[in-house]
Amino acid sequence: MNQTSNLGHLRKPSIQALIHNLNRHYYSINISYRKNTLEQKMLLNLHKKTWAQGLVIKNAQQHAELNEKMMGQLHHLAKTYSQRLSEEGTKTEEELAVLNVGKIDPKKHLENDVERLMADNIAQSLGAMLDTIIF
Repeated sequence: MNQTSNLGHLRKPSIQALIHNLNRHYYSINISYRKNTLEQKMLLNLHKKTWAQGLVIKNAQQHAELNEKMMGQLHHLAKTYSQRLSEEGTKTEEELAVLNVGKIDPKKHLENDVERLMADNIAQSLGAMLDTIIF
């Protein structure tokens, strides 16, 4: 009579498991596998973008709506950044540190949004110009 057992693979619950109320013993079986270089290259190229994907243009209506939305966000961030600059002149560094805890940094978001907006618009314009010349 043959019996299968997992007694040799039992592990005591970790502290993290105990914190999550998992007061059980778990078993783990080591599974090893190896990939050859060809398989590794195939997996690395699985979701890789091609050079032509940067030239694909979006729908003009959607792009215009996205631009309008981003400009509204930039306007709001510019206002909050201006308010924050005016507060810096009247308050001490400690008061500013306490006042700005947990709030977004409008300067950082403003820089990131402007960079993203410019990159999207340049790519859209370049793709549209290439499409008109080539096709």
